[in-house]
Parts: sequence; C-alpha cells; structure tokens
Amino acid sequence: MKNNQETGKNRGLLVVLSGPSGVGKNSMIRALIEDDPSLFHSISVTTREPRKGEIDGVAYHFVSKDKFRALIDAGDMLEYDLYCDEYYGTLQSLITEKTDKGIDVLLDLTVKGALELKKNDPNAVLIFLMAPSLNALRERLLERGTESRERIEQRLTTAEREMGCIDLFDYLVINDEVEDAVEDIKAIMSAEKRLVTRSFVDESEADGV
Repeated sequence: MKNNQETGKNRGLLVVLSGPSGVGKNSMIRALIEDDPSLFHSISVTTREPRKGEIDGVAYHFVSKDKFRALIDAGDMLEYDLYCDEYYGTLQSLITEKTDKGIDVLLDLTVKGALELKKNDPNAVLIFLMAPSLNALRERLLERGTESRERIEQRLTTAEREMGCIDLFDYLVINDEVEDAVEDIKAIMSAEKRLVTRSFVDESEADGV
C-alpha cells in the first residue's frame, strides 16, 4: 500500500542509496560529492572498534554500547541494526540539522536499513542501486578480491532476496557506467526538489525484510 505525505518546503533532501553489496554505492556517493561538494554524506554511528587507519567522524562515528543504547532510548536513531554483536545506525539529529538548513544529505544503507529509515522518515528518497545483472555483480565481487567464492555466492543469494524489495523503493538506478548512473541520480534529485507529495512505505510492507 502506498500513501502520500506533503514534502517539506525548502528542506534539504535525504537521499538513501541502497542495494546489494558490490553495486558501487560508495563510489557513487564519492562521484556525486565530487560533482557537487555542497552535498553532505552522513556516516553511520557504530559501537565496533575502529580498524587501522579509520578516523572517528570520517569512516564512522565511534561510540560505546552504553552511548548507542542511550541514543536509541532518546529516539535519536532514524534506523539501527545489530550486526555481529555491534550496533550500526543513523543519527537523526545530524540528519535534521543538515536538512533543516536546506542541505541535501546522502546515505549509504543496507536494504533493511533503508526501509526502516523510510518508516521513520517518509520524506526520505530511496534509490535502489543495481548492477546490470547478477553475473555482472558476481564479476565485480570477484574483481574486488576480498572474499572467498563461497562468501560471494552468499552475497549473490542475499542480492536476489533484496531485489524482491525493489517495489518498496522510490527509484531504481542501474549502475552499468558510473557517469550515467550519477546523471540518473542527479536527475532524480532535481525532480524531487519539485515534488509536491511523497509516497511512503506502509509499516506492514517493510516487516519481515
């Protein structure tokens, strides 16, 4: 079931890029910001320990589990998840601070995280980013050379399941050539600034993803 809600006037866009692992979400965000430095890339809050070379406030906002739970209790997490015993989430106050100033915000989230965020902020623009085919996605994952073939096949199985959620997103962008996909997202953002109403996900549709 789709519903509509009036969009905020002069409010910055909250644009969420989601999709299977390996489709190029981070590369897309880097290209968008390089093209338009006024865009803000909101990074996640996490309770995991920083890896070598990671800087607080650059890769992630690193906090303790007690601090993260306090943020949840205070209602300041737009979405969050527990993965491998560590919390990851999106800080609402940071997003609101930027969008209230008319700044467009980009987020890179899992499909589950994107749909959870949409339930809490119906004005968010959800873009499902996909490779031209599952075979193309497999090749990209193999080229990265960071995971075993077994793990890659697991990711592809997850990708097939995630593709079943495409109709809960606002847009689908095929990332065949980065430049073309960037132009597609820029066109979406331009159109969104002229939008009068927003479709949003009914809570029952996002359950069980």
